[in-house]
Amino acid sequence: MRQDLTEIEDSVRKALEVTLRGCDELLPQPEWIGKLQRSQRTGQPLRIKLGLDPTAPDIHLGHTVVLNKMRQLQDLGHQVIFLIGDFTSMIGDPSGRNTTRPPLTAEQIKVNAETYYRQASLVLDPARTEIRYNAEWCDPLGARGMIELASRYTVARMMERDDFTKRFKAGTPISVHEFLYPLMQGYDSVALKSDLELGGTDQKFNLLMGRHLQQEYGQEPQCILTMPLLVGLDGVEKMSKSKGNYIGISEPANAMFAKLLSISDDLMWTYFTLLSFRSEAEIAALKAEVEAGRNPKDAKVMLAKEITTRFHGAAAADAAEQDFQNRSKGGIPDEIPEVTLSGAPLGIGALLKQANLVASSSEGLRMVEQGGVRIDGAVVSDKGLKVEAGTLVVQVGKRKFARVTLG
Repeated sequence: MRQDLTEIEDSVRKALEVTLRGCDELLPQPEWIGKLQRSQRTGQPLRIKLGLDPTAPDIHLGHTVVLNKMRQLQDLGHQVIFLIGDFTSMIGDPSGRNTTRPPLTAEQIKVNAETYYRQASLVLDPARTEIRYNAEWCDPLGARGMIELASRYTVARMMERDDFTKRFKAGTPISVHEFLYPLMQGYDSVALKSDLELGGTDQKFNLLMGRHLQQEYGQEPQCILTMPLLVGLDGVEKMSKSKGNYIGISEPANAMFAKLLSISDDLMWTYFTLLSFRSEAEIAALKAEVEAGRNPKDAKVMLAKEITTRFHGAAAADAAEQDFQNRSKGGIPDEIPEVTLSGAPLGIGALLKQANLVASSSEGLRMVEQGGVRIDGAVVSDKGLKVEAGTLVVQVGKRKFARVTLG
């Protein structure tokens, strides 16, 4: 049960409210309040840690949920530590896995780590962010240190982990090195003397390991803050590149803006809470306006512009909004791919495929059947159409355009 906020100093109450916004769990909350009070009393910033393993070259909006929380706490004056798990990436995080995760090569890790930091800097203030790599203290451990670390935790407790339990019961192999992952992530907290560690709800076991190991090494244990996993564009599964329901933060501004406008009206409010920097009072007022009859698209445009501005700048966000309006009205975007083809007259299915507007000629014909193909603004309804030589603007659906010169 939450401590009565009226008993807490105003500055600490504000910090607690910022901490709790959108979070899934804050454990233990009384300890975090105590840390905030001590920080307020001494003027010593708290050390707040977020670790990310560079397992893919790009970050999507799902990753920025915890980055946003880091930025909010950073703006309160605390020291945030962006930890790149270059060592732990070589083990592979078993969280949520039903098979052993393949380890990455050192070259892959280096390339991905550089991209992660560059993209994370679009959310965090680089001048106030401590960047660390866990190979800094993990490599020097050596075999002797690793054995000593492993003695700090039991196999029985390790097997309490949900994904390990399920795999063991199903007879699915668990490699011994996978037990090292939570140990090494927990040891990061010891090395960094963190006061708070952030992660997604799927990281709770690893975050609690940090508390345990800090106590083992005689340190004050960190608190842990878990954030919900952002639901993707499908409105069902968590945002994931493998599921194709993601918005990459390095995607073009037009694509980012259009994807954000494609989410459902209900999901929009979750995105506001987890991704927007607007205050909770502003969001509540906006939601009340929508419930009173304001078009929800107005709110969605505000969200899309805020997020697109964060990663691409205000001018690009304005241009993306105008581009989306043009497409919605059947207009043609200012910039579309230029394609030169030969073989006129060319069947409409083949033309769409060769212009990279569809994956196959048969998909192109299906789009014609569905009324989703336009040439120079006119709907194409004839699957047998042979397109003559010339230059024409071809559109598939609402978002795909090409200026085709056919000879």
